[in-house]
Amino acid sequence: MAQVSTPLVTIAIPTYNRASSYLKVALTSALAQSYPNLEVVVADNASTDSTPATLQGITDRRLRYIRHTVNMGANRNYNYCLSQARGEYFVLLHDDDAIDEDFVAVCMQAAGDNIRPGIIRTGVRVINERGETRSEIANLADGTSLGRYYRSWFAGKTSWYLVNTLFQTARLRSAGGFCSRYHLSEDGFAIARLASLQAVDVRDVKASFRVHAGEQTIADPAAAVLWAREYLELLDCMCGLIDDPEESAAVRNEGGRFFARLAYNRAALLRSRAARIRASYEVLRLFRYRCWPTHRSRTLRFIRQAAVSARRRAKKSLGRNVAAASPSAR
Repeated sequence: MAQVSTPLVTIAIPTYNRASSYLKVALTSALAQSYPNLEVVVADNASTDSTPATLQGITDRRLRYIRHTVNMGANRNYNYCLSQARGEYFVLLHDDDAIDEDFVAVCMQAAGDNIRPGIIRTGVRVINERGETRSEIANLADGTSLGRYYRSWFAGKTSWYLVNTLFQTARLRSAGGFCSRYHLSEDGFAIARLASLQAVDVRDVKASFRVHAGEQTIADPAAAVLWAREYLELLDCMCGLIDDPEESAAVRNEGGRFFARLAYNRAALLRSRAARIRASYEVLRLFRYRCWPTHRSRTLRFIRQAAVSARRRAKKSLGRNVAAASPSAR
């Protein structure tokens, strides 16, 4: 593939206070790419640690280091990275994740010379704090239709992360970048929107998503419920992008159960038993009893029992009202 005068692929790393932990791993993986035609942009969100010194000591001509004087928040920094991208394709690499050295090369080979897909995705591995592999998920997405593509995610045949997704830069910008109402699942919205334009899939695992104690946590029931609301809006977005009514109905049905389970998982992160009860019951209500909590904790079993009792009382009340209104009851 012929090289051009400007970078074809931009790898952007938004970072904040990770100089002494995972930033070096993420940056090394970006600069070690076997694909030659790329740039690496690091957007430092006003870190208070040694991030500036770490980046200023690197002389690689492909690296651009930009430091914000004021922290603009994670989501705005993601979109700032997108605004700075010079490449035709764009990867948002979180500062605690990593990509294999042939990630970009494999993606570009899959895209071919004449295709301009919305996204190119690979399989992904989940790693822990020490970089040890906890699981690997090959990308087995069914691209025969948009509905089947979404349902592949629901069925666990593929995983949606930013680290294993290469975006077509102009199309991502046109779609609004990384945006969602509550700024919680903007990655899911971006992938869903660009998959509707065209997706290219690579089965092989070529990226690493890290799970560790420093990730975002849930502080209170209201925050957990916001995740549920965000998931419902993402499901609405997906269904709105599908032309076939039957496919859209299938996505809503399967996606409702999938996102409800994700929302229960968020609620289960709350420390207080009372908070877990409040959040889980609200999730149950928001998803209209489409999916019950499946955790084995006493808290979530209590939620299930309480909801079953509430439904039984509602049915009995409805039965009494019907009986009272029938001619034989008068």
